Amino acid sequence: MLEVNLRHALGALELDLQFSAPPGLTVLFGRSGAGKTTVINAVAGLLRPDAGRISVSGRCLMDTERGVFLRPEARRIGYVFQDARLFPHLNVQQNLSYGQWFARHRPPRADRARVVEMLGLGPLLERRPDALSGGEKSRVAIGRALLAAPDILLADEPLAALDETRKAEILPYFERLRDEMNVPILYVSHAVREVARLATTVVVLDGGRILRQGAAAEVLADPSVLPTGARDAGAFLTAIVQDHDEDGLTTLDASGMPLILPRVAAPVGAVVRVRIAAHDVILARHRPEGLSALNILSGRVQEVRAGDGPGALVVVDTQAGRILARITRRSALALGITPGIAVFAVIKSVSVAPADVGG
Repeated sequence: MLEVNLRHALGALELDLQFSAPPGLTVLFGRSGAGKTTVINAVAGLLRPDAGRISVSGRCLMDTERGVFLRPEARRIGYVFQDARLFPHLNVQQNLSYGQWFARHRPPRADRARVVEMLGLGPLLERRPDALSGGEKSRVAIGRALLAAPDILLADEPLAALDETRKAEILPYFERLRDEMNVPILYVSHAVREVARLATTVVVLDGGRILRQGAAAEVLADPSVLPTGARDAGAFLTAIVQDHDEDGLTTLDASGMPLILPRVAAPVGAVVRVRIAAHDVILARHRPEGLSALNILSGRVQEVRAGDGPGALVVVDTQAGRILARITRRSALALGITPGIAVFAVIKSVSVAPADVGG
């Protein structure tokens, strides 16, 4: 468990916050300038805050009242930056060994062979950084950080410098870190899809303050705390891969309800998390017929949240899980959308992108 309590003035930013990061992957989320990198640098020891306390699993890293401030190299922290920051004169194997050198006096967190296998680094070991793609450099940087036997792994927008193809390459590796390694992760991002796919816990920052914190599914369903409001609101469904069809579609079992999506890169039987954006959901009072959309989920309206503009966010509970639908207030009025009524949520298969499906 990471415990953070900070107060710090940095230019116009007045940081004043307190949060706990439980096991799993905790995302610091918010607009540029919200204070995310300031917080993660304070945890790393790259910034000395005006006041506060930081501890990892009860081990104090900083406490201004007691005069405690451990040097960065004494904090047992792995840090993955936006740019990989590999040593250009060393090959991949030697860069990984540099991480191990820092852990030589304490038990390793991960076996080197396992890290190499998990991150797919085997074919890259003899290459130097200038012969690696952006995604490959990121994987090496993650491996080096893990082999430093960290008590916590920090990642400051590690995918920001990558194109969409490279991001799609790296995301599964962070999922494996989250699920397989016994190392809590504090991850900085302002990309909703990235957060939705990776986060177990979300801490939303704005102007140095915490707007909301909690489970990812709950926080990302609240448009009032999202940087772009209702436009990025969405819901998660947990489902099991049931079948891969010959026409390029995958059928999922979402708590007994079928969900058909473009081919999912997971084997039959795998459990996946699917983000469905609220603006991709259409509501109907009666089961529609003659539609091209393949997914029609029956449910009941739990809540209707009217926005400042012409829109409304409708919360629908279905057997598959909670769905959000972003519709106009005019449509809500015309259909009589009120809490308690039965509705059908219509979702186009192709509206769910591969980046919206994670392990």
